[in-house]
Amino acid sequence: MRNELLNPNYYLPLLFDVVRIFFILLFAYLCSKAVGRLLKTLRNYIVGMMTKAGGETEYEVEKRIQTICGVTRKVLFVVIWSIAAIMILKEMNFDIRPLLAGAGIVGVAVGFGAQSLVKDVLNGIFLLVENQLRVNDVAIINGKGGLVEEINLRTTVLRGEDGAVHIFPNGSITDISNLTREFSYYVLSVSVSYKEDTDNVVEVLKELGEQLMQEEPYHSAILAPLEVMGVDQLGHDSVVIKARFKTVPSKQWLVGREMNRRIKKRFQEADIQMPFPTQNVQLAPEITPALRNELKQTVREALKDGQARPEGEAK
Repeated sequence: MRNELLNPNYYLPLLFDVVRIFFILLFAYLCSKAVGRLLKTLRNYIVGMMTKAGGETEYEVEKRIQTICGVTRKVLFVVIWSIAAIMILKEMNFDIRPLLAGAGIVGVAVGFGAQSLVKDVLNGIFLLVENQLRVNDVAIINGKGGLVEEINLRTTVLRGEDGAVHIFPNGSITDISNLTREFSYYVLSVSVSYKEDTDNVVEVLKELGEQLMQEEPYHSAILAPLEVMGVDQLGHDSVVIKARFKTVPSKQWLVGREMNRRIKKRFQEADIQMPFPTQNVQLAPEITPALRNELKQTVREALKDGQARPEGEAK
């Protein structure tokens, strides 16, 4: 046995196995890189073709293709490295036939107990096929709002405004509101006092909207002039005028915040009053002279009664 260990030929089969395993890993790595490059090339080609065909903007097409390519890349990577792992086990003289048979049996058993997992995967496929959500969309899912960071076959990841990460199993998603699909609206509800001329307020709003459209970065973000829909409500202490801007997806908040700032500033300059909550207080009727005299007499009697009590008597 010792002579065999000292014989270089003893290590040749082991060396060949190590070399084959190395080449398997290298081949899997190269395949992964090739798949990444191929998907990137296909993505650029498909984006160009779909943009030329019309119907969707380049930004919308880019988000859609990026989402699909991201999921496809993950699936292909799992397949490549799974095959590489099986080949490595075979090179290490493991009998993989019982392993594959056992995996099949385990897969059937897991299938019966993993109905929610199957539901998550199927819903994830429908999310991608029906183009309901894309990466970098701003959406509200089951009442939680945020930026879509990832869409996987099983889960969807949402980043909230406060930085919190919300992870939704695709099978549990019941309500989706996509705020940035094709275009967006920023709705303005401007409250003014009842004494103000609403026609004058509308003209001021239109003037501010035209000014905003002439300046960058708002000019490239606005798709249509300010649409003033008129007097929307007659409240208890104010008149509400509603208007909206049509903007590029996810730019509505940029435009809306600047518009609100200018409205407040212009209304101050034009002396247009924006109401604030008020409360009316009704005072009791004035005390009559007869009632005042009666109260004085009652106070005097109480003072006299207190002075007439013995010192030891409890008060």
